Amino acid sequence: MTEYKLYYFNGKGRAEVIRLIFAAAGQKYQDIRFEREQWPELKPKTPLGNVPVLEVVQNGKSFKFGQSLSIARYVARKFSLAGRGDEEQAEVEMYGDQVQDLFLELLKIRFEVNEARKNELRKKFQEETLPNSLRVLDGKVAKNGSGYLVASGLTWADLFLFYVLDWLDRRVRSNPRIADWLERRPVTEL
Repeated sequence: MTEYKLYYFNGKGRAEVIRLIFAAAGQKYQDIRFEREQWPELKPKTPLGNVPVLEVVQNGKSFKFGQSLSIARYVARKFSLAGRGDEEQAEVEMYGDQVQDLFLELLKIRFEVNEARKNELRKKFQEETLPNSLRVLDGKVAKNGSGYLVASGLTWADLFLFYVLDWLDRRVRSNPRIADWLERRPVTEL
């Protein structure tokens, strides 16, 4: 039996897409979280000096590796969430990389300390980056008819997109004016 151990900070961040893949696959794993104060002690024990790290234990042998998308791709392949066939898998990886680009842009905004620069980054993201990416991805979903990014169904790229859009959704909902409107708007089906 194979055992999976995922190491990451006590937060969603770069590990959440991996957790979503495990959840979609119905696969048990150890979600080993730690606080930032523990990081200096743990960092030298990681393959590349960063997290997330996945440890795979099978037949008494342990294999550790890092990088969130490498882990996501590995786990997705193990549990048939990477697309079918070489061409579709390449397509899934392309979409996953596109979502990663969106995620990295969000991180730039999130961690920018200069408010003026943060507002510039946010404006560009809202007016250009996000609409352009979503237009392309939505077109792919509409074209293949499965309701997902590729015809064969749910993949890790869909889960990654879900995570990024969920993050955006929560950020928008946390705006006091939006929160107020959501509380008092009429209830309708759509």
